[in-house]
Amino acid sequence: MNDIELIDSHCHLIFENFEKDLHEVVTRWRSIGVKKLLHACCELSEIPKLEKICRKFDELYYSVGLHPLEAEKWECNSKSILKNAAQKDSRVVAIGELGLDFFKSDNTKTQIDALVPQMNLAFELDLPVIIHCREAANEMIKICKELSNQGKCPKGVLHCWTGTPDEMKQFLDLGFYISFSGIVTFPKAYEIHECARIVPSDRYLIETDAPFLAPVPYRGKRNEPAFVESVAKSLANLRSSELKNIAEESSRNAEDLFKFDLIKLH
Repeated sequence: MNDIELIDSHCHLIFENFEKDLHEVVTRWRSIGVKKLLHACCELSEIPKLEKICRKFDELYYSVGLHPLEAEKWECNSKSILKNAAQKDSRVVAIGELGLDFFKSDNTKTQIDALVPQMNLAFELDLPVIIHCREAANEMIKICKELSNQGKCPKGVLHCWTGTPDEMKQFLDLGFYISFSGIVTFPKAYEIHECARIVPSDRYLIETDAPFLAPVPYRGKRNEPAFVESVAKSLANLRSSELKNIAEESSRNAEDLFKFDLIKLH
């Protein structure tokens, strides 16, 4: 058993490519010391599956929310559905993944109309948000600043960070955490490397975003939670630190944000 303990702060395990070997995937994450995982939600129809899988494995917690690329599915009753789901299950520790994605879609108004009610719900329930932000940092920062000026901006994390050091600083100034995925292991991800070097030790998380974005040396393969160790090793190298320190810092930060330890196990 690995004496390093890690938290995968963002993964997706209910997809078809995990159906045949999920128990082997679990065995591998346990063998390298992944003690907790947060399973992110992309659309409301996933919630029953998330509740089921998180009852099956004690390490799993989950979020509820609507991904920006699914924004057209936002309906007048969506907020109440998310609220009920979050209040029903103590393993729900966040709202999301929500946000803006102008890389794959230009339906700006539709995305914002789905985003803002979810941000408001998170603040109302005192839950953190998991933010997906791709090619949309300026608009996301603007919305968060407006909420902050009203005293209504929830805490949260920018998951799978792909922004610049300047964009990172603006999100940090708003109180958000920054989460690094397998992209930080890619040789030419220079701006993300710089972000990893300078992010404060109490404000970063690590994740896999499995099954996507497998880190080096698994690039091109299906990603899985055990590979979060490669992300941690990359940060240790970039920050001139030890793997043990990265594991401890990122785990402590995830605990501080998501409050796993306050959850009553079923």
